[in-house]
This record gives sequence, structure tokens and C-alpha cells, in this order.
Amino acid sequence: MQLAQASTALRPAATQQRNLAAARVQQRAAGALRSLEVLGVPVAARRACRPAAAGRPSSMAVVAVAAEAAKPTILVAEKLGKGGVDMLKEVGTVDCSYDMTKEELLAKISLCDAIVIRSATKVTREVFEASKGRLKVVGRAGVGIDNVDLAAASEVGCLVVNAPTANTVAAAEHGIALLCALARNVSQADAAMKDGRWERNKWVGVSMVGKTLAIMGFGKVGSEVARRAKGLGMTVVAYDPYASAEKAAALGVTIVSMDEALSRGDFFSLHMPLTPNTKGMFGDDAFAKMKKGARIVNVARGGVIDDDALVSALDAGVVAGAALDVYEVEPPPADNPLVGRPDVICTPHLGASTKEAQEEVAYEIAEAVISALKGELTPSCVNAPMVAPEVLKELQPYTTLADGLGRAAVQLVEDSGFADVFITYHSPRGDDLDTRLLRAMVVKGILEQITTSQVNLVNADLLAKKRGLRIVETVVPSDGDAVLREIEVAVGAGKSKFSSAVAPSGRITVAGTVKADNPFLTRIGNFDVDLALEGEVVMVRQTDQPGIIAGVSTEFAKNGINISFMSVAREARGTQAIMAIGVDETPSAEVVDAIHKIPGVQEVTTFSEKRAA
Repeated sequence: MQLAQASTALRPAATQQRNLAAARVQQRAAGALRSLEVLGVPVAARRACRPAAAGRPSSMAVVAVAAEAAKPTILVAEKLGKGGVDMLKEVGTVDCSYDMTKEELLAKISLCDAIVIRSATKVTREVFEASKGRLKVVGRAGVGIDNVDLAAASEVGCLVVNAPTANTVAAAEHGIALLCALARNVSQADAAMKDGRWERNKWVGVSMVGKTLAIMGFGKVGSEVARRAKGLGMTVVAYDPYASAEKAAALGVTIVSMDEALSRGDFFSLHMPLTPNTKGMFGDDAFAKMKKGARIVNVARGGVIDDDALVSALDAGVVAGAALDVYEVEPPPADNPLVGRPDVICTPHLGASTKEAQEEVAYEIAEAVISALKGELTPSCVNAPMVAPEVLKELQPYTTLADGLGRAAVQLVEDSGFADVFITYHSPRGDDLDTRLLRAMVVKGILEQITTSQVNLVNADLLAKKRGLRIVETVVPSDGDAVLREIEVAVGAGKSKFSSAVAPSGRITVAGTVKADNPFLTRIGNFDVDLALEGEVVMVRQTDQPGIIAGVSTEFAKNGINISFMSVAREARGTQAIMAIGVDETPSAEVVDAIHKIPGVQEVTTFSEKRAA
């Protein structure tokens, strides 16, 4: 009450200040800039009076834009919580038009400065074109942005923002609910009762206290699940190569390798993003390493589990039961092999479906849209950052290189994880080099392997900090005319999947350059290579002796795998050598094993430069 009264009392003075400031701007700019009054005291008071969402980052003002003096028009195209709508009404004219056809949206969008959507409305290139340059902000009330054409949005300078933090607790609670239901056969017993069957002896469950929960993916949701599982008396371990061991220990959680997690877990709760590295992670090999009678809950992404492998594990009794909230195809088709099974609990992607989460999403997206209309970029801005056109044009070829080096470095890390990232730029400009975009792209390449978060110039440092990463940049003056001669990325990991990637500094190190506007890998560890950063890459460490290149090539040929590039480097004649090989498709585990068995080959690993579809 006191806070609300204070805000009301201050309102006339604040309004007067804003009006005077606007007048001064107009006088100095002689009408060139026109002010937009947004985010007034009433909105500020509303934000101050309600509890902030856990972990919500504050916005960062990075640009100043001119806008029309009239209030912006904000189209709310799908149902949004009243609190969020009220916030938007404080700064603009709000048009709540639900269930529009495509034609109706196309006809209306040219009258709107911002649009707020959920998952049903598609904001396509056609929509951006129909807006005729007026649409400045798209707000997605939720996490996923699959229904927004990001490329088209960036091309027309439209900011796309989402609400990534509001559903964290709701998703964790649903995971715990499924965990409990799975342990005590709640769903099956309920179905039996409704069918007129009293089967008290059939649906005997298992206790959770004293059992080990293996959390696979220790990000925001995984951490919240851990807090609640500890309260249930469970022992909690987590597998996440990129999680902070200190952060986990503070929650009473032990970070372990994947193999240890698989062998120790009585229950499994999945919270990893779907990336090329995690797709099908829970397949036949993973299930074979589990205790007999394990139980698995998935509220992450459907594709991380191989459905056919889970069916086999259930049939064999290796997995006693599963609880699924997500599916590779949603809704799952009628012939899905898991939905109809009595030992599988299924819910229709309810992770974020609580009244509280939906209301908090409304507040979060309203705040993001308001900030974007002010010309601010919040950390939830998911499309291209605002970079000066001349800088973007100059650095464009090197952004792909920076992204590729980040992807390569993180995929060479063993389960031990890492906390430090060292980026070295060799440039004739020395300290005058603007590294912000390049740093963001390195972080993007790293984080996209371990999280679904959209990474850009604005949120790169924040997301890295949240993951416990320390970014250290160094610019080394060099000769030449190009803006950059080389970028080096090193991670301070304890172990590498490929020992030759470890430089004398003890860090996993990769370096590259740009040739004819294409990114090339030029160094791995202490070995010089020359390999295009594209597609699938196979790394082989061997003794420098005749026959090995032929043997590796033969294995690829036998399996119909085409080689696109190959680079060989050695320390000295007859000593250690490495091969970096670009191939057109991912080699199977059997092919990798066959290469490893070639006499003289000591080590084989792969990494992917393919971007997720």
C-alpha cells in the first residue's frame, strides 16, 4: 500500500519531468526526433508491486530510436493474461483480436506497431511484407519461436522477443508430479477404478525416499526438479557436461558422467535440449546401462528418446515405466508405440500449463514488448542484434567462423565440463577491433550445443554467466590488410575427447581463418590443419606410417561415406600425426570403431558443424 501511494504521489512530478525532457529533445533536434512516451509511472508501479519472476533478467538499453508521438498500436492476437494486457494498455492502444484468419491478420497488420502471439498465430514473411515496415515488435508469449520467421523479421528490423523464464517452476512441478505418479502407478490405478476394477494388489508401487534420481540436463528446470526431489528424500545426481559443479553442490547434487548417471539412477528426469548431439541420446546403448526396473520421466523434448528403443526396454523389463509429456511429433500419431501402453503415462505437453505460469508469461512478455517499443533490447530478444551496418558487413564472414569454432571446441570436451573460454583475435586493428559480435557468435556456437536458448549480441554474456562460463578475450596485433587474420578459441576443460586437441597450455584449442569468405579450421591443439568448417568432421590421431590414410578412406568407401576434405599434420616423420576429415554424413559408431581398429590409429572422434534444422 505504501509503495502504491508513493508511486501515485510521484506521478505528477514524473510526468512533468518527462514532458520537459521531451521538449528539450525536440528543441535540440529541431523536429528531427519525435518522442514516444512509454513505460510511465503507472506501469513502473505495477511492476514494483508484483513479485518478480525467479531469474528474470533486466533489460539492457543498447540503442535509442525515434518513434511517433502517438501511442503505438499493439495487436494481441491470442488470449493473454489480464495483467499483461493491462500493462500494454498503459503504453499503447491495445487491439485484442483472437482467432483471426490469415487474411484478417494480413489486412490488420499494417495498422500495428507490435503483435503479441502464442503458438497458433504464424508470423510469416508474408505478414512482415504486409505490415509495410510498420511492425516493429513481435512478442511470443512462451519460449518457442518456431511460428515466427526470424530471418524475415531481422531483414525488416523487427525485434522478436519471448518469455523464457516464466514457466520454469511449472515445468519442474509437472516433472515431479509425473515422477510421483510413475512411482505409485497413480494413472493406471485411476483408470482401473473408472473401469470398475478394484486392483489394489496389482498396482503396488515403489518408494522414492532413499532412491537415486538422475537428472539429465542441469539447467533452470533441472535445478528446480533437484530442489524438490531432495525434499522428497531422494539422492540426486546430475549429468550435464557444462554445468557448474559448485552450483550443483550448493543444492546437494553431485555432477557425474553419463555412464555413472545411467548405472546409478533408479529414476531419470530428462531436461536436456534437443540438439544434434542429444537427439536419440536415450537409445539401446543407454537403456542397456541402466539398472533393471528403472523409471524415466521426460518433460524436455521428445526427440531425445528413441521411441523404438524405449519400447524394447519396457518389453524387456529394463525400464519398469515411463512418463512422457513431450513427443517427437505433437500431437503423436495414432500408431505411436508408447501412448497406448499401460506402463507409460502420457500427458499432452502440460509442462507450462498452470494458471500462475500463464499469468506470469503475460507479465513477462508485456515487459519485453514495452522495452522493445522503447528501442531497448532485452535479453529475451531472439533475432539478429542491432549492429551498425558497416560493422556487420565487415565482420560477416568471420561470424560464421566464430560460431563454427565455438561449436567445434565444445564438442571436443569430455564429460568433465569447463568453466573458462579464451578467445584470441589476431587483427591488424589491435584494440580498435569491435569484438562484441564475434564474442557473441563464439558463445552462440558453444551454448547451442547445450541449451535451446537463442543467443545474440545482447544476451550472449548474460547466458554465458548463467551457465557459469567466464569469457576472456585478447586482441593480438598482427600484419595484413584483412580485418582479422585468425580467431582462436580455447576452453579450460579437464579432459578432451581428442587428446591432440589439447594445446601446450592445457586447454582444448581450435583456431581458424576465412578464405574466400568461407570459414576454415587451421589449427587443432598444436597441429596445423586446413579444413573447411562445414558438415561432419572426423578427427584421427595415429602414428605417422604408410597405409593409415588408405585404411581410413577404405572404411568410408565401404560404408558409402564421401570425403569432402582431408588434412594431415604430423609432429615429425614417424612420430605422432592427426587427420582432420570432412565427410558428407555422420559416420556410425560401427564405422568409427572400425577406423579405431586400424593398426597405428590411436584415437578417433567426431564433431558436427551442421546447424540444427
